[in-house]
Amino acid sequence: MEISALAKKPPAASSTRCAACPLRSLSTFRAFTPKELAFVQSLKSGELILAQAATVLEEGESSPNLYTVLSGWAFRYKSLPDGRRQILNFALPGDFLGLQSTVFKEMDHSVETLTPVVLCVFPRQRMWELYEQHAGLAFDLTWIASREERLLDEQLLSIGRRSAIERISSLMIHLYYRALGSGAATTRSGVRLPLTQQHLSDALGLSLVHTNKTIRRLTQEQLILWKDGQFNILDEQRLRSLAKYDAHEPAKRPLI
Repeated sequence: MEISALAKKPPAASSTRCAACPLRSLSTFRAFTPKELAFVQSLKSGELILAQAATVLEEGESSPNLYTVLSGWAFRYKSLPDGRRQILNFALPGDFLGLQSTVFKEMDHSVETLTPVVLCVFPRQRMWELYEQHAGLAFDLTWIASREERLLDEQLLSIGRRSAIERISSLMIHLYYRALGSGAATTRSGVRLPLTQQHLSDALGLSLVHTNKTIRRLTQEQLILWKDGQFNILDEQRLRSLAKYDAHEPAKRPLI
C-alpha cells in the first residue's frame, strides 16, 4: 500500500523537549531514567500539529512514523465499504499510535482527530534501536500493546453483553477517568468531552435515537450532566453500579 499524504508530510522541528514534557509531571506516568529520556529525545524527529477531523493513520496504508499524543483527543476506528464505522477506542494525551504498523507493515484501522492535536513523531525504522538498546522501553511497548488489548476486551464486553444504559455509563466513566489521568482535565468538577452522540453511537453499536434517549435518562436520574461539551458525574457510586464497571487505569503507565 502507498503511504498516505499525511504520513509523507515532514514533521515540524521539535518544540517540546522530552525533559520538559508536560505529561511527565503527571503522576499517571512512570519516570524515565536519564539514559531512557536521552534516547527518547534522540528518537523523536519532531511534532505534528493537526486540526480537528484530520486523518492521522489510515486503514490499509503504511506509515513511516509512530506517534504519541501530546495534546488533544483522537479515536481509532474500522470502516465497512458502505461507510459504516466502528469506533474501537479513544486516544488521549500519552497514548501511542501506529504500533500495529511496526509489526504488520500496514494499519488495520484508521485514526482520526476529535480535536486539534499535537503529536510527537517517531520514525518507525528506528524502533529496532529501542528493542536492541533499552529493555525497559521495549517492555513499555509490550505493556502499551497489552493495555490496548485490555481496552478492546472491555469494549467487546460492552457491545456483546451490556445493555444500552450500561454501555453508555461504562464508556463515560472510562473517558472521565482517562481525561483526569492524562491531564486532559484538571478537576473532577467537570471534564471537557469533545465527542458527539454520534461518536458514542459508533463506539457502542447503538442507534443515534437510542443513544439520545439513554443519555436523557441518565440526565433525568441526575447521574450525569453533559451540556455544551462539558461532562460531569453527579453520582459516581450509582453510575459505577449501574454500569457494572470495575475496570480502572493502573497507578503508573509508560510514556514513550
